[in-house]
Parts: sequence; C-alpha cells; structure tokens
Amino acid sequence: MAGHSKWANIKHKKGRQDAIKGKVYTKIGKLISVAVKEGGPDPGTNMRLKEAIAKAKANNMPNDNIDRAIKKGVGELGGRQFENITYEGYGVGGIAVIVETLTDNKNRTAGDVRYIFDKNGGNLGTSGCVSYLFNRQGVILVSPSPDISEDALMELALDAGASDFDSDEEGYALTAEPELFSDLLAAVENAGIKPVSAEIAMNPTTETAIEDPEQLKKFLKMLDMFDDNDDVNDVYHNAILPDEDED
Repeated sequence: MAGHSKWANIKHKKGRQDAIKGKVYTKIGKLISVAVKEGGPDPGTNMRLKEAIAKAKANNMPNDNIDRAIKKGVGELGGRQFENITYEGYGVGGIAVIVETLTDNKNRTAGDVRYIFDKNGGNLGTSGCVSYLFNRQGVILVSPSPDISEDALMELALDAGASDFDSDEEGYALTAEPELFSDLLAAVENAGIKPVSAEIAMNPTTETAIEDPEQLKKFLKMLDMFDDNDDVNDVYHNAILPDEDED
C-alpha cells in the first residue's frame, strides 16, 4: 500500500466532505433510496443497500436520516427515475479519474462531467479507458491508539474477513472485498474503534504524483467541482496528493 498517498488522499477528501456535510448526506440519502427501490429494503439481501448504509454510517449520517431514505425508497421518489452512470477520463498529466453519478437526467450530467474535465485541463474518455487501473475494495483507515495494539487490530481485522492489513507512521489500512466490508466495519466499531475513514472505493493499483504546482491546483479544483455537483456521488483517481500538513 502506498500508505502516505492513501492517507493524504483520504484526508483531503474527508476535509472537503466535512465542509459540505449537508450535501454529502443528501447524496448518500439518494443512494440509499435508489438501492431500496431497485433491490428492496433488506440489507441482508440487497448488497447495494448494505454498502450504502455502511457508507452512511462511516460519514456519521444520523440513523433518522438513514431511516427516512429507506422509507422514501419503499414509497415513491417523486416520480423521478434515477440511474447510476459511471464516467471515466483523465485529469491533468494523464491522471486516471472515475466519476460515479446518480442522475435523473443523463444528458445534463454528461454535459456537466465533460465541462468539469475540460475546464480543468482534463478530458472525458470512453468506458473502460481507466477502470482497469482500479480494484473495487472496502478500505478502513484507523489511527494508532493506546487502546489497541497493532497485533490485536490485525487479528481482529483478519478474523472479520479483511483481505489485507497495512501499517505505516500514520496508522493502519484494513482492506476487504465489498461483500465483507460492512462486517469488517462492524467488528472495528464493536471494538470501540472509530475509523478515520471507511468506504467502498475504487482503489488504484498504481499511483502518479503531480509535480507541477499549477497542474496540481487545476486537479484539486476539478475535484472540488465534482464534489459540488449534485449528481456526482464519488470521484476516484490515481493521483498522489500532497499531505496538507506539508503545504
């Protein structure tokens, strides 16, 4: 695991999400409602719903919000038909980017995504152009704590189904296949550990640094624009972002 880059990337993403917490809840709520509409309200049999609820809890979304989103999915979504569409493209310097959206107007969303790429020195690509550079996995990041040793945390993680466990000076990264992610997260939380981050994500198999400051500025602006777009649920990339503590 490229530990430093993973932590820097997560810290940047989490800081941005904390600043727009209300919008993050709205996006996750829509994700839950659509998962319920398409697969039913039982997370035991609806894997997409199970993943969405795990994401909601990892973002500290209140249970009342989760329950409302489930009830909305069981009923009507205001007559609006949403669909999941994933876009792939390149940021400045050829950085691989995946944009996951949930939209009721794919023409609007496609135009917005293309505009954001173009505006920031990138370009929208074709389906499959960069996804081969990523693996879909659940990743939980945990800071070091005197309450649990590295060995104990590793044992807990592996017993709960983790497929990988990495450590560095920043902390620990626990990786699991998507279907085991919620079980691993539950085991961590039941041990009294609050993760720094927990999500099912498209994790890059290789990473690239953006050396030019102006290119980095453009890339970060692109990420912010995607975050601000109501149709965009998640953005994944293989750039190594600098640790904000070092700026």
